Amino acid sequence: MTTDTETAGDYAGQYVRPLVDRWDYLIDWDRRRQGEQGFFTELLAGAEAHRVLDVAAGTGYHSVTLAQQGFDVTAADGSAEMIARTRLNAARHGLSFPTVQADWRRLRESVEGRYDAIVCLGSSFPHLFAEEDRRAVLAEFHEALNPGGMLIVDHRNFDSIRRHRYQSSGNYYYCGNEASVSVAHVDDRLCRFRYDFPDGGVHHLEVYPILTAELSSLLAEAGFESLQRFGDFREEFRQDDVDFVIHVGRKP
Repeated sequence: MTTDTETAGDYAGQYVRPLVDRWDYLIDWDRRRQGEQGFFTELLAGAEAHRVLDVAAGTGYHSVTLAQQGFDVTAADGSAEMIARTRLNAARHGLSFPTVQADWRRLRESVEGRYDAIVCLGSSFPHLFAEEDRRAVLAEFHEALNPGGMLIVDHRNFDSIRRHRYQSSGNYYYCGNEASVSVAHVDDRLCRFRYDFPDGGVHHLEVYPILTAELSSLLAEAGFESLQRFGDFREEFRQDDVDFVIHVGRKP
């Protein structure tokens, strides 16, 4: 079993081919679309965003969805396996957009120009274990945005998970009904998820269990303003009643 220190330096190593091959079992694109009800599209349209950087593309669900809605999308991910699957899924939908494997800590070395919006979804930000990395990455995101640009970043409800109140309704994000997710371990520094797939495959992912107020504070310190929080796409929510928390901020 890897330690949190080892995992922190091996994000891409967690997303091995067998897990990536099974990932869309977990997502279920059709059910995910039903759960989101155009939430992110509406946020971005309301911000008059056109050029969008999806920095945690995964298998490409949001990149494809936003491209279908007319946004100028660039897809990035730290995992070569994931970004390859994004390209494949885009092609299956008759789409082509720029894709790049990128280390967020050096994001500007991998992408060109600035963007109207950056989306970092799927509870991907918690893959950053070190606080200095979290701060550095938010600074990279801030610099990569145009003035007035929007950042959308989310995470699982670690406030509840750290109190051993994990829940997964299956209505948001991970909507597949043939795969299950459970918490194998959690403390204030490490959360280890267990993924069980219908073909018998079992995988683990390890992340830093960031708290809602902690990320809000980091966003403010990084220079983001007009901060909003949503729980499972609702602005009014009780912390223990939601699966995911979504943060939205604007670059002045």
